[in-house]
This record gives sequence, C-alpha cells and structure tokens, in this order.
Amino acid sequence: MSLRLGDTAPDFTAQSTEGEIKFHEYLGDSWGVLFSHPADYTPVCTTELGKTALLKGEFDKRGVKALAVSVDPLDSHLGWKNDINETNNCTVEFPILADPERNIATLYDMIHPNASEKATVRSLFVIGPDKKIKLTITYPASTGRNFQEVLRVIDSLQLTANHSVATPADWKQGEDVIVSPAISTADAIQKFPKGVKEVKPYLRYTPQPNI
Repeated sequence: MSLRLGDTAPDFTAQSTEGEIKFHEYLGDSWGVLFSHPADYTPVCTTELGKTALLKGEFDKRGVKALAVSVDPLDSHLGWKNDINETNNCTVEFPILADPERNIATLYDMIHPNASEKATVRSLFVIGPDKKIKLTITYPASTGRNFQEVLRVIDSLQLTANHSVATPADWKQGEDVIVSPAISTADAIQKFPKGVKEVKPYLRYTPQPNI
C-alpha cells in the first residue's frame, strides 16, 4: 500500500522501549513524527535517534510526539538504546517500536525491494492531530536525516493549518509568509493587519501572523 498526503495514518499496536503503544491512542491530539530505521546498531541510525533525543525540547514545544521503528526485536532495541545514549550524550525517552514481523513496515510501505529486500528505507511521516499524513520524506540508508528541516516543515505545517498562508522557499520561523491565492488583495489587507506587500497579483507577502 502506498500512502499519500491526506491519507489517514494506519493505526497499529506494537511493543516498544516505552511499553505497548496503540498508535492513534498514543498520539491523542498531538502531532506525530514516525520514522523508520533499517536496523539496530547501525551508525547513521544511532546518530539520528541521538539527535531526536537531543531535540526533545523542540519537539515538545511544538506539541509533537516522536516514535522510531525498526524491524529488530525489543531486546535488541533496549541494548541499542544504551549505545545511543552513550555515544550521543543524551537520554532517549521516546518509543522505539519493535517490528520483527514487519507489520508496521508493510502498513507504511517502508520496504522498497529495489533498495533492499529486507531492510526498511529511512522513511519519515509527519502526522497531524487529525491522524492525516501531512508530510513524507524518504532517504536512502546511507544518508542521515536533517532534523532541522523536519522542525522547519512542522513549523510551516502548523502555521499554514491555522492561517490562510503558505511558506516560501527556505522559509524559517519568523520570516514573511505568502498570502493564499484564494484571498483577494483587498480581503488580505483586512485579514492581515501587519501589512500586505504585493510583488505580483499572485505573489503577496505578509509578516508571519502567529507571532
């Protein structure tokens, strides 16, 4: 099954380093980041889980719950977690899901046979409070994720979910945003009291409305 943006994220129940997880129930009204790893005790994955642990405050600030998944069993995860903490000088507090039967990997189409017959690709899903998939990113096994980009995208998704704006290329928190094409310039001037700058009739900027 190939998941697309706007699809409901498949629910599942799995064992994890933090106990049994019922995915939708665990997320509750929060945003979620579900990201997969080819295997435990692999170098790139070790740095990624460490980085996620170090960014816990940033995820918490945005109301985001992170979950990692690997096809290795739970006892392997528990040992690997110790290595992650040691090598990254961190404390992993988010769940690492055990998926030895590849149930989650199959639900989320994480095994790409042309890349690997057995291991999951490095997939990442951002899931909204409505349990809909808002973003998917897939990396090859050799390339570690950019978690600053993940946070940047979450900032954009949360902003644009609540305001009639879009974010331009390379946008960062605090920078000007683009007024939705669905809003006339006259209406935009009323809606965005901080001001509207028209570059073209279809390209209009306004200061970020939620700060």
